[in-house]
Amino acid sequence: MKTLVIGGTGHIGKFLVPQLCRQGCETTVVSRGQTGPGQGKPWDHVPMEKAQYKRHDQQWHQFIAAAGAEVIIDILGIDVPGTYEAAKASCRHYVACGSLWMYGPARIVPTPEATQGPCEFESYAMRYDELQATMKLAHQDGIAFTAIMPPNICGPGKIPIEGAGGRDIEVHRAHAQGKPTILPEGCNTLVSPCDADDVAQGFALAVAERDQAAGEIFNVGPAYGLTTPELIETYSQIYQTRIPVEQVGWNKFLSEVLPEPGANYHFRHHMAPDISKIRQTLGYRPKYTSAESMGRAVEWMRGKGLI
Repeated sequence: MKTLVIGGTGHIGKFLVPQLCRQGCETTVVSRGQTGPGQGKPWDHVPMEKAQYKRHDQQWHQFIAAAGAEVIIDILGIDVPGTYEAAKASCRHYVACGSLWMYGPARIVPTPEATQGPCEFESYAMRYDELQATMKLAHQDGIAFTAIMPPNICGPGKIPIEGAGGRDIEVHRAHAQGKPTILPEGCNTLVSPCDADDVAQGFALAVAERDQAAGEIFNVGPAYGLTTPELIETYSQIYQTRIPVEQVGWNKFLSEVLPEPGANYHFRHHMAPDISKIRQTLGYRPKYTSAESMGRAVEWMRGKGLI
């Protein structure tokens, strides 16, 4: 099965490509060349292509059409409608990466594969509309289409979410030094760092079980989330130091401590996916808890000399 992985040298791709190879997929990776491939087997036998993925770009569409892949795995998701149109002459299954953010602020926790409310972020809202529209078009065309929706991606290869709602190495250094973290009073929102290996498992299962995955949106993630105080406590355990928590009122937190909406979102809204659908349909079983994934990410940062 000729499979093209767009963004296959990135964080998810580093775990996904070996899984696909073990499944017997004839896998080719396309990358913008910003990151290199993995090391050793099976990477030394995986063909690599370099191309610039841009919205509404004719050269990109020509590249995708010429690839002739039966399965397209679009991790980057920059232009799902255009890439799908370019691929559909040969494509029998298009698997796209979305995000739990796309559903909007959670009204149901854990959150199922359903719109919760208007998404606060324009790029996510646009991509969510495009995923849904392309899924309908693929159904009309008789082509399987699947979307995989992870929460905060974690694990080796990427700086994990920290106590300020971002991926700032300086915040991690402060955690490691036992410096105080400021949280809003009474904050107990859930966050669900998910290992990239477990995100990749969702993609690989969708490819292996095409008929069951066709026309579906699947959440992936850990078995359970952490409250924001538990997130800080987990880092205390990982860094083997006490990280004091200082609480301030919500008005001060949102206006002075963390005014950027993309960062304070984690403290305003739950991000805890309901993964029962992919468990029951495809047999998804996450390997790592959020705490284990965070620990793996910190060990990777230590190995890279970042902390």
